[in-house]
Order: sequence, then structure tokens, then C-alpha cells
Amino acid sequence: MVVLVAGANGQLGQAIQFVSGNYPQIDFVFCSSNDLDITNKENCQKVFTKYKPNFCINAAAYTAVDKAESEPEKANLINVVGVKNLAEVCKETKATLLHISTDFVFDGSNTTPYSEKDIPNPTGVYGQSKLDGEKEIEEILEQHFIIRTSWVYSQFANNFMKTMLRLATERETLSVVNDQMGTPTNAIDLAEAIITILTNSNIPQFNNNLFGIYNFSNEGQCSWYDFAKKIFELNTISINLIPIPSTSFPTPAKRPSFSVLDKTKIKTTFNLKINKWEDSLLATLKNI
Repeated sequence: MVVLVAGANGQLGQAIQFVSGNYPQIDFVFCSSNDLDITNKENCQKVFTKYKPNFCINAAAYTAVDKAESEPEKANLINVVGVKNLAEVCKETKATLLHISTDFVFDGSNTTPYSEKDIPNPTGVYGQSKLDGEKEIEEILEQHFIIRTSWVYSQFANNFMKTMLRLATERETLSVVNDQMGTPTNAIDLAEAIITILTNSNIPQFNNNLFGIYNFSNEGQCSWYDFAKKIFELNTISINLIPIPSTSFPTPAKRPSFSVLDKTKIKTTFNLKINKWEDSLLATLKNI
């Protein structure tokens, strides 16, 4: 099995590289944006012709949520045009596309976890671009998986956990919003879940009933304040942490106030056991 990973230098791409050695039956091809420019269809075709992947994991994305408000063209080029290119080339080569999407496709008005059947209603450019990318895949390619995830962090790249650890060395007091609820997702756990989908031995790989949208995050829920508090607690860092409302920390893009994801579908379909977010955070901190 040949699995091509787009966005290999990003947080999820690095996490997949980290666990790839556990799967000798898979021939992983890791492509950075220099190796595979998803915004250039001709380049995509050349890369697919060279490696002939059975699967493509699209971990490439424009993820600067606030910046997207002022540069929507760039967000759409990567998150919509780039995704469309991959979907079209996967169709041409009969490859299956596994694409990473986001909780930002929802407006956050729910009070119970979002399922795959809930109707998206993004409130910003980033969320809309990710939803538009999903729609391109659904219109073009039957053989696809779309994984919606949230609050991704790891020992790799830049993320909330690493920012908190850095700020703790620079400040004695830190304010973090406590009225946005979601679930942290460990990129290693997400990588393992993705590979489980691709290699699930109990279900035929191309059973059309499997294709579609799935939610994945770790188990449980918390606010960003709770997340920060646990990061400092597990690191025995003493800092004056102050909970604040989102109105005290205005950002160009509106965040969903509630974006907890219901994982029932992915757990039952692929017999996945998902770690609690606190347990995965502890495991990650041990790797730093």
C-alpha cells in the first residue's frame, strides 16, 4: 500500500512521520509543499504519476484563522482550489483521498456535541474555506474520507500547548478565555486514527458504505482556560492563570463558543478506542 502525505512538514504531517515506522506494510511518501504544491494541478498529476499512491492523506491546509479574514484569496487557494486539485487527481488515478477538516465549519451554537449530520454554518473565512473544500471533494470523488477535528496540538510545530509553555517562561500572569468549549486533539492520536482507517483489516478498503465524513478528537471537553491549567499542572509550573471571557480578547475571526465533536460514528465503524484528552496531554508532555 502506497500512502502519499501532503503537508508533511505541518503538525499532523510530522505526527504521521513519527508513527509511520510502526506500519512497515505501508510505503509512506511524505511531501512538503516544495515537493507537492496542491494549488498546482499539473504538479499534483506529476507527483501522483511518479508514486502511484493508493491513498492520499491531505494534511496540507491554510490554518491561520485570524489572518484568513484579511487574506481570503490565499485561504481559498489552499483550502478550496488545492483540495479540488487533489480530489480530481485522485479520481483520475483511482486513489482514495483522506482529507482533514475542522470544527470551524460549525457556528458553535450547539449545546450538545456536533455529529456528522449536523448542518455546518461557519462564521469566518477559514471555516467557510474548509467547508467549501469538503464540498469540492463530495462533488468530485466518491472514494473519500473527511475527518473533522479540533484544537490539534503535539510536540511538533506551533500550537496552543507549546505557546502556553513558552509564555510561562516569559510571564508571571496569563489570561486565557474560559467561555469557548471544545476538545484538544493530540496529533499522534489523530495520525493513528487515520492509519487505522486506511488499514482496517476487518472491513473491505473500498466498501462504499465507509466513505464520508467522520469526527475525531480526544475524549472529554474543556475550555481553553481548562486546557492551559492542565498543561501547567502537569508540568508543575506555577503561574497566575486568569480566566477571561472571549469579549476581553477580541480576535478578527469569531471562534465557535462550543465545538465538541461526537465521535460515535468513527468509534463504531472502525472499532476505535479514543484516549481522554488529559491522558494524551500527559503522554505528549513526556515526549518534549
